[in-house]
Amino acid sequence: MSTVSWITVRGLFGRRRFLLLLPLPLLVVTLAIISRVLKVDPGQWGPPVLVGLGLAVVLPVVALIVGTGVLGAEIDDGTVVHILTKPLPRWQIVLPKLAVATGVSAATVAVPLYVAGVLAHSVRLGLGLVAAAALGALAYSALFLALSLVTRRPVLLGLVYVLIWEGLLGNVVTGTRVLSVQHWVIALADRLAPTELLSTTVSVPVAAVMTALVSVGFTVLAVDRLRSFSVAGETS
Repeated sequence: MSTVSWITVRGLFGRRRFLLLLPLPLLVVTLAIISRVLKVDPGQWGPPVLVGLGLAVVLPVVALIVGTGVLGAEIDDGTVVHILTKPLPRWQIVLPKLAVATGVSAATVAVPLYVAGVLAHSVRLGLGLVAAAALGALAYSALFLALSLVTRRPVLLGLVYVLIWEGLLGNVVTGTRVLSVQHWVIALADRLAPTELLSTTVSVPVAAVMTALVSVGFTVLAVDRLRSFSVAGETS
C-alpha cells in the first residue's frame, strides 16, 4: 500500500490542480489577521470566516479537488492501468488513496483554521476546528472518491452537493443539515471547544454517527465500484 500512496502523492502534487488549493486557505488567514489587527469584534468576523468561509467553502472545495483527483484523474488519463494490472485487492488501492486524500485535505485546511480559531477565540478553538475538520475531510474524501468512480463528472456533482445541498438548502431547510458534512464538523468542533461562534442544530451523537457511516459506506462503495473496472479503466 505504501507504493500506491507514493504514486498517489507524486501524481497529486505533480498536477496543476494542486495549485488550486492555495488561494482559499490563504484568504482565511488573511481575513483573520486583518480583522484582528483592526480590532474587529470576533463575534462579527468569527462566524463568517470560520464557518462561512473555512468550513463551508475551504474544507469541502479542497476535499473535492483532492478527493476526485487521487483516482479520478488517473482514470481520465489512463494511468490507472499501471495500478489495476498489479495483483492487489481493490481495497489496497482505495484505502491508500483515501488516506492520501484525507491527509492532504486535512493538512491544507489545518493551518488556516487553527490560526483563525486562535485569533477569534482561543488555542482550544483552533485545535477543535482542526480535529473536527480532519474528521470532515475523511467523510468528504470518501464521498468524493466514490463519486469519481461512479460518474464521469464527479466535480460537478460534488459542487452540487456542496453549493446546493449544504450551502443553499442547509441554510433554508433545517432538516437537511442532518445530511450535511459541514454541520457535522461544526457540531463536533463546538463539542471540542464550546463557543458562541459556532452554531448548528445537529447534535454531537448524530454528527459522530453520520461521519462514521458516510466514511465507511462510501469507502465500501468505492472498493466495490473499482472491482468492476477492467484494465482499460472502463466499467464492465
